[in-house]
Amino acid sequence: MTSAPLTIRPAGPEDAPALLALIHAAYRGEGGRTGWTTEAELIDGPRTTLELLAADLADPAITLFVAGEYEGCCAVTHRGGGDTASFGMFAVAPSQQGSGLGKVLQAAAEEHARQAGATTMELCVIDRRAELIAWYERRGYVRTGETRPFPYGEPGVGHPRGDDFRFAVLTKPLQ
Repeated sequence: MTSAPLTIRPAGPEDAPALLALIHAAYRGEGGRTGWTTEAELIDGPRTTLELLAADLADPAITLFVAGEYEGCCAVTHRGGGDTASFGMFAVAPSQQGSGLGKVLQAAAEEHARQAGATTMELCVIDRRAELIAWYERRGYVRTGETRPFPYGEPGVGHPRGDDFRFAVLTKPLQ
């Protein structure tokens, strides 16, 4: 028996509820504790909200991708035809982590950014997530040395278990 090829497609408004469940499972949910990408030990509460997802889906500068039957997702933000696109909202279902799905999804996001005219992909990771930063580095991303503040109190970021969180900025040339 052969399995069907993985599909990666742009998400639409109808995908928001299933994406919300996937993102929460991967980042903060109980299911996420079986995967290695969880933030549950660092941050309590939701990773995003249905309203924020709907706003992202309505923003023409943001393309949210869905892999398979909600096994993974990610967002690419590319504003105004600039040289830099941003990668985020990256989630792989805990049961699929380690399967190679994340690599495939990330490659599709990079190709989308490249086709849109971006020459660099940027992403931000909570600086305490050394294992995740190392994963990105193995895929060609490098730390820029820049950090950005954590958006304490903003909707959809949850409740960090500390007051000194910040984001490490990583970039990768899209050649």
